[in-house]
Amino acid sequence: MKQLSLPANSPLLSKEFTFGVATASFQIEGGADSRLPCIWDKFCATPGKIADNSNGLVACDHYNNWANDIELIDSLGVDAYRLSISWPRVIKADGSLNPVGVKFYTDILDELARRNIKAFVTLYHWDLPQHLEDKGGWLNRNTAFAYAKYVDLVSKAFAERVYSYATLNEPFCSSYLGYEIGVHAPGKVGREFGRKAAHHLLLGHGLAMQVLAKNSPNALNGIVLNFTPCYPVSQSEADLKATAFADDYINQWYMRPVMEGKYPDIIEQLPIEQRPDIHPGDMEIIAQPLDYLGVNFYTRLHYQASDDDFYDERPHQGPLTDIGWEIYPQALTELLVSLNEKYTLPPVYITENGAAMKDTLANGEVNDLDRISYYQQHLTALHNATLQGVRVDGYFAWSLMDNFEWAEGYLKRFGIVYVDYHTQQRTVKASGLAYSNLITSR
Repeated sequence: MKQLSLPANSPLLSKEFTFGVATASFQIEGGADSRLPCIWDKFCATPGKIADNSNGLVACDHYNNWANDIELIDSLGVDAYRLSISWPRVIKADGSLNPVGVKFYTDILDELARRNIKAFVTLYHWDLPQHLEDKGGWLNRNTAFAYAKYVDLVSKAFAERVYSYATLNEPFCSSYLGYEIGVHAPGKVGREFGRKAAHHLLLGHGLAMQVLAKNSPNALNGIVLNFTPCYPVSQSEADLKATAFADDYINQWYMRPVMEGKYPDIIEQLPIEQRPDIHPGDMEIIAQPLDYLGVNFYTRLHYQASDDDFYDERPHQGPLTDIGWEIYPQALTELLVSLNEKYTLPPVYITENGAAMKDTLANGEVNDLDRISYYQQHLTALHNATLQGVRVDGYFAWSLMDNFEWAEGYLKRFGIVYVDYHTQQRTVKASGLAYSNLITSR
C-alpha cells in the first residue's frame, strides 16, 4: 500500500502538531425529524438545485450512528475531530435551547474526551434555521445578533468540553454562493445581496468571539476562511489588475476585516447598492483578536481582464479532481506565505484539505491512490510553508467520510472512509489507512 511521508525534521511530525478529520452537521447527520428545518432543506426541495435531486434528511445517518463513527475516528489514531453544530438542532424557534439536540452533542463531546480526542467545534457550517431565512436570513442584520445569542447558550451548555471553537466556516460560500450567485442555499441571486450578507456574517463572527471570550476563555477561538488563490493568465497590466481585484473580492474581503477591521480598498469601486450596510463600531466588533485562523484550501483559479466586468474567471486547468478542481499544491505554500507576509497571523490550522475522486469499492477495499497522491503533495506543500516561517499547528483531512456534497448531492466522494448510502456501511479507504499510518508513526 502506498504510504504518506514527510521529511524526518518536519514540524508536522512533532507530537505537538494536531492531525484530525473533519465533517459538517448537514452533510452527515440526517436525523431531520429531530431538528427544525434549515435553508438547505428548502434548497434541496427546490427542483433543479441539487445535481442528483437528493437531500440531507438521512445523509450518513450519523445522528443514529455517532457512537460507531467516533469509534472509527479513534481507530484512525487522530488527535482531533472537527465537527459542526446544527443551529436548528440545538435552538428552538423561540430562541431557547433544545435539550434533546444539546444532549446529542454533549454525548459526542464526552465520548471524544473519554478517548482523548480534541473537539474542534464549528458553530456555523451553513445550516441557517429556515425561520430566520424567512425574515431575511443573513441579509437581515438581526440574524447576527440571533447567532450571537445561539453561541451564548450553546457555549454555556457545552461548558469545558470544547478544545476549539470556530465561529463560521467559509463565510465566502455562505454569502457569495448563497446570496450572490445562488448556487448554494438559500439560492438568492444578485450582486446587491452578496456583500451585505457577508457583512452580517462577519458581524456575527465578531459578536460570537466576544461571547466566547467570556464563556469559553480556555478554548482556542477563531474563524475558518476558505481561500482560492488567484493567478493571472498573463503578466499584462490588465490581467494583473483584474486578478488583484478578484483576490480582494473572493479572499481578502473576509480576511482583511477579521485581521485589520477594514474591507479591501475595492469597496470604493463597487456601486453604492452593492456595498454592505456598515454601522458605527461594526468593524471594531469584527476585528476581535483570534486565537487561531482556520484555512480551508482545495485549489486555485486563473483570472484575466474583462471588457464588461471587474475580472473574468477562467475554467480550471488540469490535472483535475472528480469535482473538476485543479490539483496545484504549490498554491497552498504560496497562499500561506503571502498571508504571513500581508498580515500578523495567529497560529494557523489547515481546517480542510482533500479531494473528490472516483472511488470504487471492490472486494471490501477502496484503493484510492489518486487521493493519497493529493494528500502527499499537499502535506509536502504545507511542510514547505513551515520552512518559510509560517506557524502551522494542525491539519484536518476533508473529509472523515463520504457525505452530502451540497449542490453535488451524493455524486462526489471526499471521504477517507467510504460510505455505502444504502446500508450505511463504512469502509476505510487506502487513503484513510495511509493517513492513519502517518499520524500514528510519529
